[in-house]
Amino acid sequence: MANHAHAAALPDILALGEAMVEFNQAQPGQPTWLQGFGGDTSNFCIAAARQRASVGFVSAVGGDRFGEWLLELWRRECVDTSCVRVDERAPTGVYFVSHGPAGHQFDYLRAASAASRYAPHDLPLDALAAAKVVHLSGISLAISVTACDAAFAALAHARAHGARVSFDTNLRLKLWPLARARAVMLEAIRQCDICLPSWDDVTVLTGLEERDAIVDFLLALGPRVVALKLGREGAYVATRDERRVVPALDVNAVDATGAGDCFGGAFIARLVAGDDPFAAARYANAAAALSTLGYGAVAPIPDRAAVEQLLAG
Repeated sequence: MANHAHAAALPDILALGEAMVEFNQAQPGQPTWLQGFGGDTSNFCIAAARQRASVGFVSAVGGDRFGEWLLELWRRECVDTSCVRVDERAPTGVYFVSHGPAGHQFDYLRAASAASRYAPHDLPLDALAAAKVVHLSGISLAISVTACDAAFAALAHARAHGARVSFDTNLRLKLWPLARARAVMLEAIRQCDICLPSWDDVTVLTGLEERDAIVDFLLALGPRVVALKLGREGAYVATRDERRVVPALDVNAVDATGAGDCFGGAFIARLVAGDDPFAAARYANAAAALSTLGYGAVAPIPDRAAVEQLLAG
């Protein structure tokens, strides 16, 4: 890893995972594609950065045009890229979103991508040690065995140096079988401080269907904070001492793509800024609501001024 001579500038928040270039079909049946960006942990970073948090991404991109586009995106969004490797021997992952009678269809070209070849020896140990929060997701663990090993090594190193670990479930059964997903993710939750599950994931992972039972189960594993994302209902936020529903803000949503990632980035940004989990969730709900007012995962993510305006309104 490059020597960080500018140690004072290391990010407060680091996220690990894979970003991809998106091609979204402009109209059903037409061979015209709109180019965008995807990847849950990348969306998380951009959401945190737009709330003026200090954030960096830990990943790899291919030595190709798509990798350059992602690096340009992060620099434009003030996401630190000093921990992003360029792997000249592997491609950047891409995916296609097509639209038909059954709704959205996602097709991924991510096997053997640069990010999936990421391994423990690639980790930026100095940056992980300096971070206040290190964030990862179920997808960070699912893309390959080496990426999974790197994620666990990163969270162990970060925690040993006093960082908090944040984990978003983001269960994708296209990437791995449920039995393995369940075993690996529950182990990650045991080692995290802040758990950000979504309802659809956590009911499958735990087999539980009742809010308090889910929260009890997760808190017993080890996290100090659970923010269970409930979509239009908001978030059920729990600590060891208190739990309550933090209601969503009512907006005319057009596309919820990436809303959960936006919630996570805004939530962690506010925790690092000093908010308690309930205040952070109120803020993150507002950010997530605003992110559903436009199409795609990245473009509609609001900045801090827009979120504060909605909360004041």
